[in-house]
Amino acid sequence: MSHHQPSGHPLSRFLDLIYLACIWVAGACIFLMSLFIPWGIFSRYVLGTGSQWPEPISILLMVVFTFLGAAVSYRAGGHIAVAMLTDRLPAGLRHPLRGVVHVLMLTISLFMLWYGVQLCIGTWGQSIPELPWMPVGFTYLPVPIGGAVTALFVLEHIFLGDQSRRAVVTFDHEAAETGAA
Repeated sequence: MSHHQPSGHPLSRFLDLIYLACIWVAGACIFLMSLFIPWGIFSRYVLGTGSQWPEPISILLMVVFTFLGAAVSYRAGGHIAVAMLTDRLPAGLRHPLRGVVHVLMLTISLFMLWYGVQLCIGTWGQSIPELPWMPVGFTYLPVPIGGAVTALFVLEHIFLGDQSRRAVVTFDHEAAETGAA
């Protein structure tokens, strides 16, 4: 008998796809950073030319990784800052304050979404000196996207419950699917 919840509500199954996409994008960002940063060092110190693009692209990839990683960490119940205080409270206070934490997380996520969109729009006409083809507003897109994804995961938690024990979130989905067959 598994301690995991069943496959869940249709909305949660849709959010599973978003969750997995975020994990793959965040993983790709780390992978690409691990290629671009050494190339920048190699081109500067070995070739003596120094590429201008590895550093700003790597910073953008780190920002994408950070905002998407924070969203999936929230859904997986692994975001240390979210649970740090509530887990240390007496049992009677834990539940109501967890509700407050979720409302605050939703508020912050919606703030990121709203003002992130405003920031993107306001800076879209500017360019980055090292990457003149890339609008500055594009580099801020991880803020509203991360806010939107986090808001979806918070709403899912509020209305459908904790998703952190589901197989897709714990990466036990292959074992659970094989065992169920």
